[in-house]
Amino acid sequence: MDKKTFTFYYGLILIAVGVGVFYRIPQVMPQIAAIEFFSEKLILVKFCFYTLGAFLILAGGIRVFKNYKKL
Repeated sequence: MDKKTFTFYYGLILIAVGVGVFYRIPQVMPQIAAIEFFSEKLILVKFCFYTLGAFLILAGGIRVFKNYKKL
């Protein structure tokens, strides 16, 4: 497997992980709210998780877009 193909599939994996983060956030937030330290900072925690998911999807999309044209 050459580097372009590897980068393309790596981009697809990044997109899948980013979507998984968005899917998993509502399920994990009650568990995080149960932790006393984070109970007052739930908005910040949600913002960080959603930002992480968005960056993963963006990075994967960039990799797929750049390498799809080359394949």
